Amino acid sequence: MTANPHPNSNPHPNPLPERERELEKQPLIEHLIEMRRRVGYCLLAFMVATIVSYGFAGDIYAFLVQPLADAFPDPQHRRLIYTGLTEAFFAYLKLAVFAGFFLSFPVIAAQLYLFLAPGLYKRERGAIVPYLAAAPVLFFIGAAFVYYLIFPAAWRFFLGFESPGAAGGLPIQLEAKVSDYLNLSMHLIIAFGLSFQLPVVLVLLVKSGLISLTTLKRGRRYAIVIIVTVAAFITPPDIFSQIALSIPLYVLYEISILLCKER
Repeated sequence: MTANPHPNSNPHPNPLPERERELEKQPLIEHLIEMRRRVGYCLLAFMVATIVSYGFAGDIYAFLVQPLADAFPDPQHRRLIYTGLTEAFFAYLKLAVFAGFFLSFPVIAAQLYLFLAPGLYKRERGAIVPYLAAAPVLFFIGAAFVYYLIFPAAWRFFLGFESPGAAGGLPIQLEAKVSDYLNLSMHLIIAFGLSFQLPVVLVLLVKSGLISLTTLKRGRRYAIVIIVTVAAFITPPDIFSQIALSIPLYVLYEISILLCKER
């Protein structure tokens, strides 16, 4: 008489756990495929916008350099220079890339939402849509803010260091490189545009439960320190530009608190 096998032993493994593992892997694969598709749309929009923008690089250059020309006392006798054979070409190429990102930003924001939307409840999607729609608008407002308010004052400040020179001495006169000027201008425009996303970021963090409205209210002192520190890093090294960014950022912080409601 043979002994009964151990009650826990199973000569035929249950295929169910393996099937469950396959089902668990499938959503991950689907998410990766969806992410690749959305990233592809973003890259396509960015490349198309960049190619189109390169055809208008001269106009974009004239637009960005206008605040500096207005700041010169005698702009007809001033110029921007380039010291390398390829410098002007790459400067125009950077302008096209910059404008491509600027124009494709709404598409990137929309693709981000479309990627996140399937994982959200209908109520959550309805709550997020207004803030994602506001993101491109705030980006353009930040860019316009730095172009029309910060650039004129900052460029006049830096041009104030020009000097005719003492008797027998040499004058100090700006001979700015085109690449340096455009890099600084594009850096500030993008920095201000992204900084103006503060309300969107804070409201979404509160809506998602990662931080609370009480934390935002109690953290005003820390927020001021962080805002002033960030403004010092992304603006030219003059007190006017730093204050000009710190004030609207703190106003946006307070607006974020008003927009946030307890869940």
